[in-house]
Amino acid sequence: MSKTILVTGGAASGKSRWAASYLSACDYVLYLCTADKLDSDTQGRIEYGNKQNYVEWDIKEGVKGSPAEMITDHKFIIFDNLASYTSQVLKEMYPNISSINDEQKKEVEKKIISDITEMYDKIMVIDGTMITITLETGFSVKPDNREQAIFREILGNVNQRIANMSNEVYLSASGIQFKIK
Repeated sequence: MSKTILVTGGAASGKSRWAASYLSACDYVLYLCTADKLDSDTQGRIEYGNKQNYVEWDIKEGVKGSPAEMITDHKFIIFDNLASYTSQVLKEMYPNISSINDEQKKEVEKKIISDITEMYDKIMVIDGTMITITLETGFSVKPDNREQAIFREILGNVNQRIANMSNEVYLSASGIQFKIK
């Protein structure tokens, strides 16, 4: 049975570590890193887990464009992370972020939600498991500038939609994950 999981939490709260641990014994996991480079701690944990469990993971760094196109024959996927992907899409669609209006914000949200939905749909077809990692915006203070406020609003709305679509949702705090859905 397919499974879609969202793990949310603050920076350095253990989200990526938990996701890698959750799938550590699975072979041929596709790790989609939206940052240009996977951080060395996460890379080290994956390599250690692969050695311990005699498994092989496929790591793609600097994911751009439509991430669903990268899901081919992998049954297990980690998408790390929705916050940096949101930032990429926002900058790509509207380079002058501070001048976008509410309608344009909705267009960005729609694009991101569509991309994640497309990945979730592929997971359902192949009967796989996908973990989406994101930053929790609900605990943050009001941003000082308009660009940060726009980003927070878009990511917050996207997080809510993806959480509602996911089979399970976990909140990560201080390295402990709490199942909230």
